[in-house]
Amino acid sequence: MAKNFTTRKDDYAKWYNELVIKADLAENSPVRGCMIIKPYGYAIWENMQYALDKKFKKTGHRNVYFPIFIPKSFFSKEASHVEGFAKECAVVTHYRLKNDENGEGIVVDESAKLEEELVVRPTSETIIWDTYRNWIQSYRDLPLLLNQWANVVRWEMRTRLFLRTAEFLWQEGHTAHATKEEALEETAKMLDVYADFAEHYMAMPVWKGRKSESERFAGAVDTYCIEAMMQDGKSLQAGTSHFLGQNFAKAFDVKFLDKQNQQQYVWASSWGVSTRLMGALIMAHSDDNGLVLPPKLAPDQVVIVPIYRKEEDFEKVNQKALEIKEELEEKDIRVQYDNRDTHKPGWKFSEYEFKGVPVRIAIGPKDLEKGTVEVARRDTLEKSFYQATDIGAKISHLLDNIQQNLYNKAMDFREERTSTADSWEEFKDILKNRGGFILAHWDGTPETEEKIKQATKASIRLIPFEGYDEPGKCVYTGNPSKGRVVFAKAY
Repeated sequence: MAKNFTTRKDDYAKWYNELVIKADLAENSPVRGCMIIKPYGYAIWENMQYALDKKFKKTGHRNVYFPIFIPKSFFSKEASHVEGFAKECAVVTHYRLKNDENGEGIVVDESAKLEEELVVRPTSETIIWDTYRNWIQSYRDLPLLLNQWANVVRWEMRTRLFLRTAEFLWQEGHTAHATKEEALEETAKMLDVYADFAEHYMAMPVWKGRKSESERFAGAVDTYCIEAMMQDGKSLQAGTSHFLGQNFAKAFDVKFLDKQNQQQYVWASSWGVSTRLMGALIMAHSDDNGLVLPPKLAPDQVVIVPIYRKEEDFEKVNQKALEIKEELEEKDIRVQYDNRDTHKPGWKFSEYEFKGVPVRIAIGPKDLEKGTVEVARRDTLEKSFYQATDIGAKISHLLDNIQQNLYNKAMDFREERTSTADSWEEFKDILKNRGGFILAHWDGTPETEEKIKQATKASIRLIPFEGYDEPGKCVYTGNPSKGRVVFAKAY
């Protein structure tokens, strides 16, 4: 266990906050509610970006960039959209500062008031669909498959690093289609892309389904989501994909001439994930010894630490370490060789263990004599001695094993903490004593959903796409229910 580090059992929230800071992922900024993502944390985010961006482009999407400032009037054009975001919007009202006449610093120049206030982007549907009106005229212009990597601002009152900050990084896809069927297909396809990324890169099992009406994205006809279970039994929404219908097309008058020479409104989807995934990654795998990273997303998949006492020993160890580094890099493995003489090997071992480097290789004079290296894996903390011959293939295989082991461990935990409740007392008992996901019947009304949430702080995380549609009775009201939904307390 790391020194001076809170355990998950003692205080899970404190454990998380300490881990983010001590592992050099991020820190709070001078601006309330905003964070500074440090190089190590940003390197993980870059790996996420790279993997997702490849998937987006493989499915035909292209990247674009729209302004961070959006005219306030745009938000009034789609009623449910503005209602959903109004309380979170930061607004620019003036365009200039001036020196205070009393010599007390800088003040806003009251004469420089904007004719129309600008909203700092909370999401981009409005400005994008205003632009699409100019870009889409005919069915030949469709489908339009665009994605934007950007930052957004949502004025959160209670913030936590990565999980909920006033400004965060994300990607937002915005697509336009000629038919409802195409837009629905896009919505489902991109949810599958997110689920595949979560499971194969983040090693984090997710549940796919549909949001209830009260949990839908503001302005959407339907919202699909993936939900993951964190180690405290709470659910974290890890990605959403929205079927927007023709709502934004009608709000911004985006029409096209179809093959029958008739004017039609465009159909739409939007979808996004954010740096919230960083929080999910941390909470899905990390332990009381620090960060645990799946190899596919780790900035350094392997660290090599030389061990020596005499300078002549270092020359021999250094030569072999560099050979191993080169062999690993030929296998496209991300390697750091830490030959600094300012820190002892024991300090380095602790540092890289805490920062979640998947594999550590130590090599010293005795290893040279035996033709071996010491290999430590972060997921299980096990140490083994490997013959140095063909070390690239061996470490590559080990990294694959660690990736799969992390997924299996997370899946076992989710299954262990997923329960079925058939009565209100059973439902409350599970929440109090076990937590996790609860499969229970719901009568489909927002009134019941809200009463359950008020009574237990558990919400409907999703309505599963398939497999849980057997009839029953609502766990709260006893009214008829078409199927089970997934309840949980959530971030």
